[in-house]
Amino acid sequence: MSDATPTELLPDPSVAGPYGSLDPATLRHPDSLKWTFFEEGVIPLWVADMDYPVAPPILGALRERLTRGLGYHQLLGDRTLNGQLRAHLATGGLTDVPEEGVLFLPGVVPGIYATVSALTAPGEPVLTMTPVYHPFHLAITEQGRRVAAAPLAEGGARWEIDWDALEAAAEGCRLLLLCHPHNPTGRVWDAGELARLRDFVLARDLWVMSDELHADLRLTDAPFESFAADPRVRERTVTLTGPCKAYNTAGLGIGAMVGHDPDLVKRVRAAAGGLMGHPSALSVTMWQAALQGGGPWLRETVAYLRGNRDVLQAFVETRLPWARSFPVEATYLAWLDLRAHPRAGEMQKLLLEEAKVAINDGPLFAPEGHKERYQGFVRVNFATSRPLLVEALERMAEALGREAVLT
Repeated sequence: MSDATPTELLPDPSVAGPYGSLDPATLRHPDSLKWTFFEEGVIPLWVADMDYPVAPPILGALRERLTRGLGYHQLLGDRTLNGQLRAHLATGGLTDVPEEGVLFLPGVVPGIYATVSALTAPGEPVLTMTPVYHPFHLAITEQGRRVAAAPLAEGGARWEIDWDALEAAAEGCRLLLLCHPHNPTGRVWDAGELARLRDFVLARDLWVMSDELHADLRLTDAPFESFAADPRVRERTVTLTGPCKAYNTAGLGIGAMVGHDPDLVKRVRAAAGGLMGHPSALSVTMWQAALQGGGPWLRETVAYLRGNRDVLQAFVETRLPWARSFPVEATYLAWLDLRAHPRAGEMQKLLLEEAKVAINDGPLFAPEGHKERYQGFVRVNFATSRPLLVEALERMAEALGREAVLT
């Protein structure tokens, strides 16, 4: 990491990449939940969508699609998108997925709920690693199951799987909900961790739901390896994916449930019955266009996010040395440990009211009984312009510095 100050790390706005001059007044349009949920003047670094414009190939495809009818599209499964997606997933090791092993959904979250419903029974424990994207534990508790939480461990330079905690929590479980890449810590489980996790799953005879929604937002040079890349676990794994994070299209809901065992995919989908719905015609067009022509836009955007990640990490190390943050490996979400601050117990309130910065509060990412462990953590969405990010960080540093920090 450079010894330069965060201001010195900030490029001149004229050469700050494609998103160096985003206008908050433009971003704060009435259709944006992110920018209108809080009062004007608040910089929103919370809900997981990016402030960046949609890729031109996607916009062009959507405009062209509107020249044709908007009646029922290929509700039984768009074969063009099916083939595109299977080819894309093969780059991460999900090879030989049968055409009938892909089922399109209105989003990834319904797939999480359906998996819990199909592969467990009310009252049973369901295994997951915390902190974790909150629909994981909500899909468990809201359907009458119990969260078997295995907290991650703080390693020397990254968050790591606590294997002893995982073993202890797995007692009585039949299903593991895996987040890969992990939200909120930004970890991409590496080959060694995945191999050991597969051995664990086989030894425990577990089903696995692997949420790989952020796989295309990797900020390191390491290739991505899907959990089900290993043939040993393919018949027991359902993989969930979608375009909304990588291509910033959360308003066009679509996702996919992928498995090498079509009967397993059908079983999970059937658990939701008619409650789930289907993707829209425009969401199918969007994903087709993203896979066909969105690559250059995505590479440019990931490069910009990588720069924002580095600026944020340098800021924490130089301006908030009492705080802890590990460099994010994927996603555009940083997981900051601010527990050393004397007002850690009201961190979200402090930053919103005194810094005018909106973040996600740490306890959101844990089920009941585990929330206190993450009080003082915050999740920060750095997918905005670099000048806006630095302004938000400066506001946070000023607000946090108004009181002495415990050492």
